[in-house]
Amino acid sequence: MKTAVKYFVGFFLFCMILVSCKENYSVGEKVGTLTEFAKSGLIWDSWDGRLNLTQTGMNTAGEPFEFSFDNDRNDQDSLISLLQQAQVEGWKIKIKYHRVQGWNWFENRGRFDYFVDNVEVLDKDFANVMRSNSNPQGHVIDTIYVVIDKSEVNKMLKK
Repeated sequence: MKTAVKYFVGFFLFCMILVSCKENYSVGEKVGTLTEFAKSGLIWDSWDGRLNLTQTGMNTAGEPFEFSFDNDRNDQDSLISLLQQAQVEGWKIKIKYHRVQGWNWFENRGRFDYFVDNVEVLDKDFANVMRSNSNPQGHVIDTIYVVIDKSEVNKMLKK
């Protein structure tokens, strides 16, 4: 009787694990600039990256968004080359992704459970506003250093 209960509990746990596995656990998009993008891995090499999230044109102070390219897909070479260029140029990008739950136990598909579906370039001049050709910008001519003497400030405040 005890072995039957053990088999039943084992079968129940096995079914719960299978039910908890889901390919599209969540779907979303993140906007930011790439801080890291590299191919790495001990057994299975995968393209992994970190996205520094932006909000209203400024960087947020939170944790970076970590993502991978799915090793089970072979149609992502153009997206990988786009992200390599975006990292070098400092472009602001939007990554559309899906998250898997339970299907990446051995990290054979990628290091992280967030997999890239599409990449869209939002701003090519985000990191360098001086490079913008469409809108004339100012430029640095010289640098001025200002030294404040506290005794002079105190004299001015007493007057």
